[in-house]
Amino acid sequence: MTTPQIVDSHCHLDFPDFDDERAAVIDRAVDAGVARMVTICTKLRLEPQVRAIAEAHAPVFYAAGTHPMSAADEPLVSVEDLTALAAHPKFVGIGESGLDYHYTADTAEVQKTSLKIHIEAAQETGLPLIIHNRASDDDMIAILTDGMAAKPFACVMHCFSSSAKLAEAAIEMGFYLSMSGIAAFPKSGDLRDIFAKAPVDRILVETDSPYLAPPPHRGKRNEPAYTAHTAKIGAEVFGLDYAAFAAQTTANFDRLFAKAAGWRP
Repeated sequence: MTTPQIVDSHCHLDFPDFDDERAAVIDRAVDAGVARMVTICTKLRLEPQVRAIAEAHAPVFYAAGTHPMSAADEPLVSVEDLTALAAHPKFVGIGESGLDYHYTADTAEVQKTSLKIHIEAAQETGLPLIIHNRASDDDMIAILTDGMAAKPFACVMHCFSSSAKLAEAAIEMGFYLSMSGIAAFPKSGDLRDIFAKAPVDRILVETDSPYLAPPPHRGKRNEPAYTAHTAKIGAEVFGLDYAAFAAQTTANFDRLFAKAAGWRP
């Protein structure tokens, strides 16, 4: 029986957690049915090493930006910096960018500036924006709404674990919500209810590995192979069998990350 194919739409394969067995981690993902992975660069100065991983492994694509928690510590990225990266055939998204007021509320203003630059790069390139949001729903809705009014762009709310208000606003703007291991945690019933109210054709799955491992691996290092565990919960949320949910989320990924869908080795 063929294993249903799914996509890990957000992981961090360049992190030192994987240094000892990166190739093996990618192989395990493929064996688990994770046919493609998008590894995310969170500090632009590290882009060369993230790009090298994508170049070395056929199932791996990449995106780059400045994580909001690093926005005050890293040089402010420019639209030109980001759009130049889009020439690479395996560069498929802008970010992750966004707002995080949980840990870094004191840098809110530079986070907002950085986010607006990433939005403009998404508008210029046509590549999807990858958003991190924590404890900043109202500002996030305002900035994304203003950006869409200026010039539409595509977007995924990565590792979505925010309010129903933000979920509804994102869906209204045509964006996607991504399910991480958080959605599989036993006490995340309210979050699963938010996902259940979203159209299934706007749902992606991800690991955010090495973080947020879903059960039965919770508390351990996460890796792309574990996308399958979150996707099984996602299938239950939407009342689908696993193969149907895997096919739907893969089609959703291909629609949003069209450059990855069109890539040929």
